[in-house]
Amino acid sequence: MEKHDELYSGKAKSVFRTEDPDLYVMQFRNDTSAFDGTKLAKLEDKGKVNNIFNAFIMGKLEEAGIRTHFVKKLSDTESLVRRLEMIPVECVVRNLAAGSICKRYGIPEGADINPPTFEFFLKNDALHDPMINDYHIASFGWADPAHIEAMKKITLRVNEVLKELFSKAGMLLVDYKLEFGLNNGEILLGDEFSPDGCRIWDSKTRKKMDKDRFRQDLGDVIETYKEVGERLGISFD
Repeated sequence: MEKHDELYSGKAKSVFRTEDPDLYVMQFRNDTSAFDGTKLAKLEDKGKVNNIFNAFIMGKLEEAGIRTHFVKKLSDTESLVRRLEMIPVECVVRNLAAGSICKRYGIPEGADINPPTFEFFLKNDALHDPMINDYHIASFGWADPAHIEAMKKITLRVNEVLKELFSKAGMLLVDYKLEFGLNNGEILLGDEFSPDGCRIWDSKTRKKMDKDRFRQDLGDVIETYKEVGERLGISFD
């Protein structure tokens, strides 16, 4: 499968058309950003690590019966994915308090959240990804009610699968965001699942093992991403 003209270039990934109109090539780049793109850097091997990590996680989700846009890994930095009409909404689940929820509600970092919270955010950097609810999504036509419920159901099912996966590897899945799109009317999990889009802590030490290492200048970003993957059984060779 050969990639052709570039369809989209985001902060860390690019998407290319192929000879098949229903399939795209998603390329993971070494670019990284934080704070709505105001903090930027290039990290060696980031594209490779996130592509391999994402392929592993998408495989685990497919095994659990969760449909995704992922088809197969093409190279160290590229994957073949199904074409989606993306919904401009981020679905966030939080198992422990960290990040914005601490600032919004004065909750101490690390506090257990039981049951886990589910939140919708509008995917819009210029507006700083504001929190929204079901009514906003339906009223402004971003998704219909059936798709809204499907996104909730799938996101919480992902939580069940991945919390157990990370727990067995001695890690806590603190929170994560997912994005969805439509493929012939069916909701599929899109975008990626990597340490860029979730928070992961060591179960015993609570060492931060995700993008917060970049946000907070903790260092060893890619080395720690690799450690997360290796604990899960991923090989980056």
